[in-house]
Amino acid sequence: MTLRKQYLRAYDEQLRTDAETPAALRMTRLGQLRLSTFAGGLGFVSYRDLSNTVSQGMSSLVTGAIEYFGTDPEISKILWKVRQHDMTPGLIEALLQQGFSPGAQESIMVGQLEGLCTNVPEPEDVTLRKVTSEEDVRAACAMADEAFGEPTDLRTADAMLERLARKDGMELWVAETDGKIVGCGRLEPVPDSDFAGFWGGAMLSPYRGRGIYRALTAARAQSAIAQGKTLAHSESSEFSRPILERSGLLKISTTTSYWRP
Repeated sequence: MTLRKQYLRAYDEQLRTDAETPAALRMTRLGQLRLSTFAGGLGFVSYRDLSNTVSQGMSSLVTGAIEYFGTDPEISKILWKVRQHDMTPGLIEALLQQGFSPGAQESIMVGQLEGLCTNVPEPEDVTLRKVTSEEDVRAACAMADEAFGEPTDLRTADAMLERLARKDGMELWVAETDGKIVGCGRLEPVPDSDFAGFWGGAMLSPYRGRGIYRALTAARAQSAIAQGKTLAHSESSEFSRPILERSGLLKISTTTSYWRP
């Protein structure tokens, strides 16, 4: 078995369980689907295996998920995550027919945590630190919105603060220079697994290409290793994927988020 296939098996076996939704306020099952509700009005649909669902049955699953979240007035959007390596005949067609639209495709990356910490120079005049205060969290979330060209969404920071208050293991790290937060990213150690997840990586455009994002990733990796984790996983944009590949992570599949308002 190739290393890529070994990583894909570990990913499917260890991460496509409750580990996928540690921040969910509640979760219920609909057949093989896991329907999770998150702070900020997000309904999230995930699953481990739909290969035994015939094409005609996919439409019923999609309808059922929409109807479930439709009973909750706080839900403002639904996210259905589709992975390239899954056998899901008819799923994409059913999603499109029922009002979902695809986001950008991202690469699922997996590799050894140690590779993220090896030979990483510290960028000059940049402080890397874990933050927990409301002021820092709100500044980091606003910076991330700016980095992605989005208006500031206060609900993002609200949800982040709520998670930090629950102390579920999630860490928020920032890169700061001249008193200004210019990059951020989350670390999510997965309980009862070998993995730590790297999420929400963002860097202001003027500070890209200077090694800051790589150093921020290394700081998170060191924290994960200290907690006994050995493997990293991330869903990466085309900006961050090459950085992770240079550190030894492999692209094992892709994922596309389908959204329905």
